Order: sequence, then C-alpha cells, then structure tokens
Amino acid sequence: MNPSSPKAHPKDAAPGSAVVLLSGGLDSATAAAWAAREGYRLSALSIDYGQRHRCELESARAVAQVLGIRDHVVLPIDLAAFGGSALVDPTAEVPKDRSDADIGHGIPVTYVPARNTVFLSLALAMAETRGAAAIVLGVNAIDYSGYPDCRPEFLAAFQEVARLGTKVGVEGRPIELVAPLATLSKAEIIRLGLSLDLDYGLTTSCYDPDSRGRPCGRCDSCLLRAAGFAAVGATDPRAAL
Repeated sequence: MNPSSPKAHPKDAAPGSAVVLLSGGLDSATAAAWAAREGYRLSALSIDYGQRHRCELESARAVAQVLGIRDHVVLPIDLAAFGGSALVDPTAEVPKDRSDADIGHGIPVTYVPARNTVFLSLALAMAETRGAAAIVLGVNAIDYSGYPDCRPEFLAAFQEVARLGTKVGVEGRPIELVAPLATLSKAEIIRLGLSLDLDYGLTTSCYDPDSRGRPCGRCDSCLLRAAGFAAVGATDPRAAL
C-alpha cells in the first residue's frame, strides 16, 4: 500500500507485522488503531526527543496498552541539543490563538528540523531488526500546520530510501510505508477513530500543556483538534481535563 487513504486488505492477504510510530497524539493513535483493525502484528516506537510536551509519552504508553501492543520501545534522542524549534526550547513561545489562515500559511516555529526524517530512520531500523514488513505512521497532509515532512512527496522519497538503504530493500523485500491518514481531514481522522472505538481521552495533542498535562486549548494543534471534533459533532474527552 502506498501512502494513501485507508484501504482494507483482502481477507486472504494478511498484512503481516509492522512498526507503528506512536507519539501519543490523536493522529498516531488513530493510525495504530486502524493498523490493529487491519490485522497487522504491531510493535510500537515512541521517541523521547526533548519535547516540551513529554506528557505525550504517557499517552503513547496508554494507547499501546489498550491496543495490546506489547513490544513498545520508548527511545531517547535529544533533539533539544540542536534547538531550532519551540517544541524543544522551553524558553520559546508556542503560537497561540492563530486563525485558520495563519495556521495554514508558512512553516511555524513548532516545526522540529528533520524530525520525521529522524523518526522514520529509527523506525526503519526497528522494522528491519524485527522483520516487519511495514512502518505505519499518522502523518497528514491536510491539517498538518505546514510541516514539510508530512507531505506525500516526502513519504514517497523516504520510501525510496527504505528500498535503497536497507538489506531487505536490496534483496527485493522493501519495508513499506503505510500512511492511512495522509489525505484525510482532521474530522475524517476523528470519525475513523470513533468508528474503531478508539478512546481519544487517552491521547494528547497540545504543544504547550500545563504541568499536569492539561491542554492549553489555544495552540495550533489544540485548535485543529477542537475544530475536528466540532465538525463531527463529538465531544473531545481530553478537553474536559
């Protein structure tokens, strides 16, 4: 499956094993729940990269547990040592109360340089050592806040990296990138998750939560999440914290 909208596997074609990149956010949790429904045997990889919203790692653990993912690696990588993003610099301001037009324009200061390139490289290494056939990730190119490493062009390029730069790829068994949410709106993602009985109360999306992990309700990620729940007429259980 190329990075695309969700597509069921034929009943006689088991999808095999996969590593899911699990941040603890709404999108990655939905992608993981979808992959579990599709029949993938899942391992999970979460990255502790020095992010200011480290509470997402607890959400990742909770999601992995409810989905029955026993092989869950939380890997420390200090991207804060490089800086360059409000998500790894606690002294930088996270943008708040931005309009839809502002959110959709340009690359915001919450962009972490090369984050998805780094994460996918690590997931690729884990997938090859686990003998996994695929990497499942929750990137989205519709409501994505302008991040360049969430676009289909980037995923296609990394798919070629996976083919050329791994033993299994050279041997003709490349690890496949599966991005079931790539072309879905936030509302469509939430609708999918609700159809999978995913408990969104376990997830967190906020870029600037308080010391108890409660969402600010004002950053770009919180606003996109709130708009998605409003569009499907559902209540966000996380907003009640």
